[in-house]
Amino acid sequence: MKTVYEYTGNLHVHTTYSDGTGTHADIAQAAIRAGLDFVIVTDHNVHVSGVEGYYYGQSREERVLLLVGEEIHDVRRESQSNHMLVYGVEQEMAQFAPNPQRLIDEINKLEGFCYLAHPIERAAPLFEEGAIPWVEWDIEGYTGIELWNYMSEFKSYLSSKTAAVRAAFNPEKVISGPYPETLSLWDELQQKGKQIKAIGAADAHATSYSMGPLTRVVFPYDYLFRCVNTHILTPSPLTGNFEGDKKIVLNALKEGLSFVGYDLPASTRGFRFIAQGQNIDVVMGEWIRLGQGLTMQIVLPSPATMRLLKDGEVMLQEVESTHRTYIVTQPGIYRAEAYINYQGKSRGWIFSNPIFVMK
Repeated sequence: MKTVYEYTGNLHVHTTYSDGTGTHADIAQAAIRAGLDFVIVTDHNVHVSGVEGYYYGQSREERVLLLVGEEIHDVRRESQSNHMLVYGVEQEMAQFAPNPQRLIDEINKLEGFCYLAHPIERAAPLFEEGAIPWVEWDIEGYTGIELWNYMSEFKSYLSSKTAAVRAAFNPEKVISGPYPETLSLWDELQQKGKQIKAIGAADAHATSYSMGPLTRVVFPYDYLFRCVNTHILTPSPLTGNFEGDKKIVLNALKEGLSFVGYDLPASTRGFRFIAQGQNIDVVMGEWIRLGQGLTMQIVLPSPATMRLLKDGEVMLQEVESTHRTYIVTQPGIYRAEAYINYQGKSRGWIFSNPIFVMK
């Protein structure tokens, strides 16, 4: 089995340059406290230069790699839908926002990549928060979708003042996983021949909200960085060299060598989903040819309910399991999921990127 290195990061974060409350330095320190390896700031329609690099805590061993992306949307659009997370581009791209396909094409020309942010969203009318899903699907060339957006899911639970207070003070009691519609959408896009990758993120702003005498930060950066993250797998380790490590992180995200993990109930570090054939093995995000003796392995870091899906259909499910081998006899798009019991309820825990099995 080939050697890979695992690193954890958050890919959707806002600072005072848009609608967040923290500086880049604040976010870096919060990421260090949460144990992240990297964090990517994605302010709305602004690309901030001169802030990328390694940030350190109280020692040189406490460090986080901070990179800059951008969340782009058309501010002149009557409904503020179609938010796009852009990575690996060193210049402002918001001028292309009115035409999503043109925006994607320009990103690709610069060898960047993009994920569609919160593609399915629900409104929170109580707080005058409208839904901002992705609605323009006649597009090509994007890398993937944001499968699980923590704050987007949280917003869906604000149905009344009582529910809002309960959710704000005990978010772990309501957060439960990606929307089922988003999972179905992902599978449908794959079936249309698109090799769509997935990420999970916080959408962190650390904004204070008040309701009568109650005021609450919803939610601090370091809290969110302990929740829904993206774990990448790399062929070489991060060394502390900024330029080299930046390339390693961005390449893993571009290729989908990653999985989405809800790290609050239990750490998802150590999850593996691999396929092994004759003299070859691949990880999630990669492809392999169907052949004799092709097997897949799912390895969970703790006992949970695991599922293996092919083309959106469940091929196997096991409860309270940590390891499973599956003999592959058909080509298709395979992905793994895991669900864990937490606070008396089954929660989405791990969602792998696919392994593509070709004829």
